[in-house]
Amino acid sequence: MSVAKKQYKRITTKSLVEMKANREKISMLTAYDYTMAKIVDGAGIDVILVGDSASNVMAGHETTLPITLDQMIYHASSVVRGIDRCLVVVDLPFGSYQSDPKEALRSAIRIMKESGAHSIKLEGGKEVKDSIKRILNAGIPVMGHLGLTPQSIYKFGTYTVRAKEEEEAEKLIQDALMLERIGCFAIVLEKVPAKLAQKVAEALTIPVIGIGAGAGVDGQVLVTHDMLGMTHEFNPRFLRRYLDLYTEMTKAFEQYITDVKKQDFPNEDEQY
Repeated sequence: MSVAKKQYKRITTKSLVEMKANREKISMLTAYDYTMAKIVDGAGIDVILVGDSASNVMAGHETTLPITLDQMIYHASSVVRGIDRCLVVVDLPFGSYQSDPKEALRSAIRIMKESGAHSIKLEGGKEVKDSIKRILNAGIPVMGHLGLTPQSIYKFGTYTVRAKEEEEAEKLIQDALMLERIGCFAIVLEKVPAKLAQKVAEALTIPVIGIGAGAGVDGQVLVTHDMLGMTHEFNPRFLRRYLDLYTEMTKAFEQYITDVKKQDFPNEDEQY
């Protein structure tokens, strides 16, 4: 049964919970700079994630681990200046919250104060419960992240699908219930079996947003550079490419080079 969509002038954490209740799917993409954020927000996206994937996409690192808190604040500040409507969520980077709840709170406060973002996201379940509670108690909205958690890549040793075995699946369910219970406003599930992700989404009243987690969740997130086809080497099953910008941009650059070499650019109309 189709449900009339509510028109939101601004998306808030409350909006997302309402969207789940109304069975309206939530759209979420990444952005790391002003120009991309302005385009994504103008298109009508619900949530922009300033992801620690900037470590890979923007800086060329192999993992998300090297990016710093200062760098995340820089990217988040750039994004916030480009948006009018969407909710902006910022990843707490590796090392800024895991060991000490007080450090976690200081990191979250810095992101909120210095970037103007609306919320933060961090990876993990019961092992980071105290850090999440400390941040929530300060009035900062928190999005959880379960399943494949890229900041723990050296622990897992692989980017393969998580929670395929019963024990890990049960832990994921319990962690999701715990995150809702202590006050998270949403959860990202990354690379988990579709049936398990749907089970989690149906068990929670807060939105579950998937990446490689099937269609039975409350929304989807992709890395914008991936779905636009700019990062052409990355080809996971869950990725749908909506454009092939790698090819199109390469053609444009090659044409520009040719025009400059042949003295075709600038022409008379392009000079003062």
